[in-house]
Amino acid sequence: MNVREIVLDILLELSRQNEYSNVLIGAVIGKYDYLDAREKAFIKRLGEGTVERRIQIDYVLGQFSKVPVEKMKPLIRELLRMSVYQLLFMDNIPDAAVCNEAVKLAKKRRFQSLQGYVNGVLRTIGRSKGQIIYPDKETAYIQYLSVCYSMPLWIVEHLTDAYGQEACEKILDAFLQRGPVSIRLQETLSPQERADLTAAWQRAGVQVCKSPYLPYAVQVHRVDGVHSLAGYEEGAFAVQDISSMLVAEAAGIRQGDTVIDVCAAPGGKALHVAEKLKGTGQVIACDVSSYKTDKIEENKRRMRMENVTVKVQDARVADTSLIGQADVLLVDVPCSGLGVIGKKQDIKYRVTQDSMEELDSLQKEIVGNVVQYLKPKGTMIYSTCTMNPAENEKMVDFICRTYDMKTESMEPFMPKELQEEAKKGYLQLLPGIHGTDGFFLARLRKAGIGQAE
Repeated sequence: MNVREIVLDILLELSRQNEYSNVLIGAVIGKYDYLDAREKAFIKRLGEGTVERRIQIDYVLGQFSKVPVEKMKPLIRELLRMSVYQLLFMDNIPDAAVCNEAVKLAKKRRFQSLQGYVNGVLRTIGRSKGQIIYPDKETAYIQYLSVCYSMPLWIVEHLTDAYGQEACEKILDAFLQRGPVSIRLQETLSPQERADLTAAWQRAGVQVCKSPYLPYAVQVHRVDGVHSLAGYEEGAFAVQDISSMLVAEAAGIRQGDTVIDVCAAPGGKALHVAEKLKGTGQVIACDVSSYKTDKIEENKRRMRMENVTVKVQDARVADTSLIGQADVLLVDVPCSGLGVIGKKQDIKYRVTQDSMEELDSLQKEIVGNVVQYLKPKGTMIYSTCTMNPAENEKMVDFICRTYDMKTESMEPFMPKELQEEAKKGYLQLLPGIHGTDGFFLARLRKAGIGQAE
């Protein structure tokens, strides 16, 4: 089996099941671990890229194929998609090689009768790459963004309505960039230990850059799995987007606090908070299933955080032992995930307007249950990894009206670059603008009550 056939099978599997492409591609690369690094990189690039650019690819196929994409045989459809991706986005591969390999695969997979069709469509696209007609940017701007950034039209309309055309295009462009891996170094590491650790990564060929906003955050490029990095097994760092790190900052953690994280898996925020407690207090990290809590336990052991208790607990169901216990309550609710499309491209094809509306009742149910865990002067940090005002600003407004709470300025807790935006008590971070995932966080407290002494 050659590498293109492996990618073809990945795409067919993705069309049949609900697994995310990054998970499935990672598993397949693990299965074929005997392949050399270049072949594994090819599988990853072609598999992820074909999924990522599907809307644009299907638009192009629609111009050159007499058979509509939706009426193609599934194998031929995925074969053409991955081949068009190579023609349009992988300049180092000769067009003739792309066409020849696609024809060979069609024959090998018993579609000899369609070899001529596959060959004709691909060779025509190869010859006509410079003449493809895309929606006009001036007269059909939304359609242009949808096709050229391969984003469902309704999401483009949603982002444009919420943030304007200029910000929307920056967000869409950021989603298509191959961003670095964001890493949180243990704050307990000395400056010299941090320097030694990052120097070891650089000697291994990893590019290391400072991350914006926080001194203990770095970004790494050209890393073939963080598990191989020096310091991983010793718990010297965790993979975590900087937007998520800001939750622990916004919480204003003080030694001795009891922190309850009600939707904690895989544990990044809970473990970050535990680190800030410096061995005091306790963190109670909950999630809905043992599958999720096992991930928290795994990271807890690696990061050596003894002041974390992990519990299987549905956030919609009251745990009477937690009522009135939280100095800080972390509520990172299930959400539409629009902010992490750049890392999980499948989200843009799965989320719908209806599913976003259905989340409203779930989020309200969770908040309504867990708000009772707060102490009288406790702080709630509400967060999501999305860019939907209905799940963010409007949900905060609902919480304030329903539970007699108010937002509290996060200015004292935020890095200077974000302090002005954080004064209102909440912060919407946007890809392409803030250099992070799309992420929302808000700091809330009971109305009329100041910070606990």
